[in-house]
Amino acid sequence: MNDVTETPEFQSSQPTFKRVMLKISGEALMGDQGFGLHPPTVERIAREVKSVRDLGVEICMVIGGGNIFRGLQGSAQGMERTTADYMGMLATVMNALAMQSSLEALGVFTRVISAIPMDQVCEPYIRRRAVRHLEKKRVCIFAAGTGNPYFTTDTAATLRASEMSCEAIFKGTKVDGVYDKDPKKHADAKRFDHVGYTEVLTKNLGVMDASAIALARDNNLPIIVFSLDEPGGFRGILAGRGTYTTVHG
Repeated sequence: MNDVTETPEFQSSQPTFKRVMLKISGEALMGDQGFGLHPPTVERIAREVKSVRDLGVEICMVIGGGNIFRGLQGSAQGMERTTADYMGMLATVMNALAMQSSLEALGVFTRVISAIPMDQVCEPYIRRRAVRHLEKKRVCIFAAGTGNPYFTTDTAATLRASEMSCEAIFKGTKVDGVYDKDPKKHADAKRFDHVGYTEVLTKNLGVMDASAIALARDNNLPIIVFSLDEPGGFRGILAGRGTYTTVHG
């Protein structure tokens, strides 16, 4: 797909949604490295976010922490689960601060809002304040998950999207939608243009964890799965273009 941001007709298009949640994994920030943050990759994603913000879209973000620490893996290696999950939450704060730094270097006003209070580095989560930030066109990055162990950042993204009255969740991945099996391992994998919440759960399609899918279903919140590696892909979808899968009722 060509970079749609270069075409005049695209620039004049009205975005499909006015307020959205962008959910990306921590692994998306590490580029080709096996661990940690890759600053050029963080900057590239920040530019994608800025291009959508420049359309007038209000943006929330939730970033996972798997590039630094994953609580479930720590628990599997013998660490107490609650402690491991809290460590994973702190990793998401580090990623949120990195994204904030890249966005503000591009002139985008940003707020990192943590479910775990840490006043020296970010704001505590207060719903009305977060809504006001969005209304002022600031990008809100929600960190530390829900503030509770045993819940993933997928669930946190769906919860915050519901609280912020987002019109859709954009799930940025390594592939351009939802497939019936791993397209990197199976050449005959079939991509869905549309798929229902129930089908995602019954077929275990791996879009998000079951709690997040159920919460999205209960709040009639569509989930748009797209490739974060496609230049201009995030912006393109908001104009009804590109390749993606919509999960809905």
